[in-house]
Order: sequence, then C-alpha cells, then structure tokens
Amino acid sequence: MTDAFSFKVLATDGKARRGAITMPRGEIRTPAFMPVGTGGTVKTMYMDQVRGVGADIILGNTYHLMLRPGAERVARLGGLHEFARWPHPILTDSGGFQVMSLSKLRKLTEKGVTFRSHIDGAAYEMSPERSIEIQGMLDSDIQMQLDECTALPAETKEIERAMELSLRWAERCKTAFGDQPGKAMFGIVQGGDNAGLRVRSARALSAMGLKGYAVGGLAVGEPQAVMLEMLDITCPELQADKPRYLMGVGTPDDILKSVARGIDMFDCVMPTR
Repeated sequence: MTDAFSFKVLATDGKARRGAITMPRGEIRTPAFMPVGTGGTVKTMYMDQVRGVGADIILGNTYHLMLRPGAERVARLGGLHEFARWPHPILTDSGGFQVMSLSKLRKLTEKGVTFRSHIDGAAYEMSPERSIEIQGMLDSDIQMQLDECTALPAETKEIERAMELSLRWAERCKTAFGDQPGKAMFGIVQGGDNAGLRVRSARALSAMGLKGYAVGGLAVGEPQAVMLEMLDITCPELQADKPRYLMGVGTPDDILKSVARGIDMFDCVMPTR
C-alpha cells in the first residue's frame, strides 16, 4: 500500500465520481458506504461477513467508545482495529451528532461539551482537542472534527451560531491533529437549510486545507428535496480533489441522488437496525 493518504478521481459521469482513497491500511473504493460499528462491531455480522459484502471501511463512534469500554482501554488492547478484528480503514465520528441527539444530557460552551452519560449519568468533558485525542487513542484512520449539529427546523440565528462555533472548533481540531502521516482529519460543513451559511462554511473549511470534507446536519428532519438542494449548493464549493462525505445518509434513493451530486462517502445505522 502507501504511507500517505491520497484521493484520486478515476472516472466521472456528470457530477458523479468514481475514485479511490489510498492509505496505509488499505484502499477505499468510492462511492463508499461505511457500515456503522458504533461500539466497535457491526451489529448482526461477523467482520469477515462485513468485508465479504464489499465494505472497505467501517465507522466507529467516539462518544460511545469513550463511555464504554473507554478509549484508554481500547488503546491498551491495541487500538480499535485490533479490538474489533478489522485490519482495514476505520473512520471515527467525533461525537458531534450526540451534541444534538443527547441535547438534554449536555451543556455546550465555547470550550466544548459537558456530557452526562446516558449509561450511568457520569459527567464527561469533550473539547475539540479531547475528541481528537480520543480518536488518536482509538487509532482510527479518518478522524472527524468536533462540531455542533443543529436539528431542523431551526431559527437562522441558531443555525449560524452553531455553524460559526463548528468552524472555530475545526481550527482547534486541525491544530490538535497536527501532521499524522497516512491519516486524515475531515472538516464538517454545517449551515442547516440555509444556502448562504452552507457556502460560508464550505469556503471557510476549504481554506483550511484539510484532507477531506463532510457535509453534516442533513437528514435530521428536513425533506429530501431540501437535503438535495443543500448538496447542489455545497458540493461545488468543496475541492474536487478531496473526498466528500455525507454524514448519516443511508436510504438507497438518498445515496444514489447524492452520488449524482458529487458525494463519495456515506454512513447510516439503517442496514443494521
């Protein structure tokens, strides 16, 4: 394989792309669907079966792994690849989605998020720096910035506040991530269903020179037409030579229509539920 992280577009059809992400633990053929292994395993399947259906990469969740079994414990056991018996690439979500979905259990500040565990009520702090530190202990190959995801519908002022906070957190995550050969940190475009905010977020993240970009805060209650409109606006603002990841999207219809708009990577819990 290679010691570096790279992405190459191999073919196009309109805005749709076929490509390959190459990194030390293997190649990810895109468009790619990433089965979700929230706690280090893909529900209902053995890992050789996950590989057998064509998965090149799986997803783990920083928030859930932090609570149980704990990032330090996973690190002592050899990292998430060894823990899960999956030697291929792994992407870890930063915990940003739980900032939204567990809003009754958290307190949000500029510094980061204070969580109450949904398991036992214990308090945890998650800053951008701590999120990257945990993902480093898990030894994931693609690490996501900590962001604030806004449920829709929402007021424009609230969407803008969360988007601007996510941009500041992206800068802090980039600094914390530093230079890790063969690995990547992706930024996350926010902005809800507001076209102007999406463009501002995408341009600011592109200017950071990250190795890949995700589109977050969609498929969170808005109609499909709104999601597709936001992709039509956002994708052209993201560099063509970097992978684009639409977070949390998994119906076949959503995937095909998003691929047609230039998205390369997807994840969703739907198949394992």
